[in-house]
Amino acid sequence: MSRTPDHNPGLRPPFTSSAPSTSSIKGIDAIAPQVTQDMDERAALMDEERGGESYGATSSGKQGADVGRRQSTLVKRVKYYIPSTAWIPGYSFSLFTGDFLAGITVASMLIPQSVSYATSLAKLSPVTGLFSASIPGIIYALLGSSRQLNVAPEASLSLLLGQAISDIRHDYDDKRHGPLDTLGLRIATIITLQVGLISFLLGFFRLGFIDVVLSRALLRGFITAVAVVIMIEQFIPMFGLTQLQHILDPETTVDKIVFLCRYALTRMNPVTAIISFSALFALVALRSIRNKFKGVWWIYRVPEVLVVVVVSTFLSEKLRWDLDGVDILGEVDVHTGGSFIEFPLKHSNIKFLHRTTSTAVVIAVVGFLDSIVAAKQNAARFGYSISPNRELVALGAANLAGSFIPGTLPAYGSITRSRINGDIGGRTQMASLVCSGVVLLATFFLLPWLYYLPKCVLAAIIGLIVWSLLVETPHDVLYYWRMGAWVDLAIMALTFSLSIIWNIEVGVVVGLVVSLLLVVHRSSKTRMTILGRIPGTDRWKPIKENPEAQESVTGALIVRIRENLDFANTAQLKERLRRLELYGIDRLHPSEEPRRQEASVLVFHLADVDTCDASAAQIFLELLDEYKNRGVGLFMTHVRPELQKTFDKAGIVDLLSTDAFRENVADAIAIVEGARQRDPSFSQ
Repeated sequence: MSRTPDHNPGLRPPFTSSAPSTSSIKGIDAIAPQVTQDMDERAALMDEERGGESYGATSSGKQGADVGRRQSTLVKRVKYYIPSTAWIPGYSFSLFTGDFLAGITVASMLIPQSVSYATSLAKLSPVTGLFSASIPGIIYALLGSSRQLNVAPEASLSLLLGQAISDIRHDYDDKRHGPLDTLGLRIATIITLQVGLISFLLGFFRLGFIDVVLSRALLRGFITAVAVVIMIEQFIPMFGLTQLQHILDPETTVDKIVFLCRYALTRMNPVTAIISFSALFALVALRSIRNKFKGVWWIYRVPEVLVVVVVSTFLSEKLRWDLDGVDILGEVDVHTGGSFIEFPLKHSNIKFLHRTTSTAVVIAVVGFLDSIVAAKQNAARFGYSISPNRELVALGAANLAGSFIPGTLPAYGSITRSRINGDIGGRTQMASLVCSGVVLLATFFLLPWLYYLPKCVLAAIIGLIVWSLLVETPHDVLYYWRMGAWVDLAIMALTFSLSIIWNIEVGVVVGLVVSLLLVVHRSSKTRMTILGRIPGTDRWKPIKENPEAQESVTGALIVRIRENLDFANTAQLKERLRRLELYGIDRLHPSEEPRRQEASVLVFHLADVDTCDASAAQIFLELLDEYKNRGVGLFMTHVRPELQKTFDKAGIVDLLSTDAFRENVADAIAIVEGARQRDPSFSQ
């Protein structure tokens, strides 16, 4: 059950009766819709397990009950898969004040941010950023399960989009293909369409678990590289070198670093540089002041970005900075194409499909990882649950809807904005609807007021975002160093280096491949250990964990497999067993001489094995057949009924006979010892 951070129910002596206070009643009303939604979601999941008929019911009564049950199930399913059908009808207006303030506050930050991302990172019209900050947010609010997640353009994703647009622009010219803005809009549209489709399909096929297979080290390396690349990109307009950049056209990040070193001091525009770094200093100072006064609501809720934008625009108009060579936003056309809504699968867009698919995949994966982290943080904070698969579907639908407006940037959840949304008082998706509504109003009515906004101020705003991206990097690096996590440090360094030297996309793809290879490598090693007898008992324990446990039967190797068997971890089962057989539990190099004799009896303890897939069963059968041909005695103990059925179907039971399947290890060892007493040559 969630409650606002400042809610304090107080303490009462036990067995004291008193009428509920007005504030308590309001608190109950505020959380009631959320509790109802959570109960509906749980009921939707449990409903399939319910069934049966009432004793003594008539046939018509049974039919009526069945119809009612089906209707109830349908309603629960709809509420589960479309969360807005659950929270909108039960919305309490006692929540509206907090949602409204949160929406207004986030929108005041998001408007200048989205304009900055569109112009400085994606190299598109400011309107594309504003539409990206409104339309996808509305769709997500209706379909998403996170109540605080704010869906809009992100700096890293906008940078990836901008790099894809720049790469393709180098291959086209104005005369043959029209204005560059049109080309950029087409590329952005097809990328956003693919991003939405990829996210939707990942959720539809229930692949939301991908957030657990990618390491935090990879994400930290990616985020750090993005921050550095973005900062280098923004130094160019902050020093007033945009026109010179267009002439010399440095492509890679390294080229831009060299460009800045050569021309930043000799060819810069002094007025632009003063405005840029003054704005950046003001942003950092205002944010520091705001964070120190979190208890004073009217200070904490002041959006420093909006303040700097308003002040700089006013001063630019009064002092006519544009006459001193300062680039300003100028007049912005609200239309991004022939009409507001266009079908994205046009030939002019599809021809860029193949060249942009890799970028779309990276954006979809990275965007989802950021979104799910933000969603989980808020779900844990406010006491509700989310589904990664439903989040993917909602994010996919949001981007698919956005692609119908030409040039819309990919939109995903933001950790920072979502946290602020919850801090201000956002408790439902209504805050996102309010935020998107305010951004739409600004798109159609406020853009003319930003005519004199210096573009270098937009670059300074992104500089503030870069600072927030970099602030956690030293902590993570020191943590991995202190923990001796050299693999994590290597992944972080590899992702960072390739992103800087080559490009962001290559760095992320290589980091993803390395992380997945590590996951596969670790999962391919079957977890198993050697068991020994506790002296004077019939109990068998791992000898690595219990020093008193002893291998009391000569030539008998008792192995406990500690996980389910599948095609991945069974492929190396033969090699793993061979190492246990010859080297025991000691970690020795294969070039070392064997420390043990080959086993004459092999006993498998399978209490921890619940399932075994077909491929694993086939490999296991071949392994057992090889041991049998070697004359090794084989026993299976603690075999569960479902596993027994799998072994029977695979032919393992026929290979070993039913006598080889014993209830426990003690039974198997008793058979071995008895056989040796009768025939000393048994399994020698």
